[in-house]
Amino acid sequence: QVQLVESGGGSVQAGGSLRLSCEVSGYTDSRYCVGWFRQAPGKEREGVAALDRDGSTSYADSVKGRFTISKDKYKNTLYLQMNDLKPEDTAMYYCASDLWVDGGLVPAEYMYWGQGIQVTVSS
Repeated sequence: QVQLVESGGGSVQAGGSLRLSCEVSGYTDSRYCVGWFRQAPGKEREGVAALDRDGSTSYADSVKGRFTISKDKYKNTLYLQMNDLKPEDTAMYYCASDLWVDGGLVPAEYMYWGQGIQVTVSS
């Protein structure tokens, strides 16, 4: 059974940085797709960053140049480095995974999800 567990969230002032981690377990194939998503109160869940089986990345326009997705395949851990954080980045952040994903930033493409972790950015 595939499981994902996020860590590293918290509160930070605008302009600050946070790094989210997501430990992935249960895959027998080391090549799987992963993504970070977020959901603010009253809004739909949106894709933030994704990493496909071949290592290609994709980002939402709102985070390009500020967020970086990476994966340590030996630790089976996914990361989201978030720099220059803004109040509008405040949301619950989720990591997600699946073996095959056509649209990296589309939530419906992913089967496995973490429980979510809160990120709050104050102005």
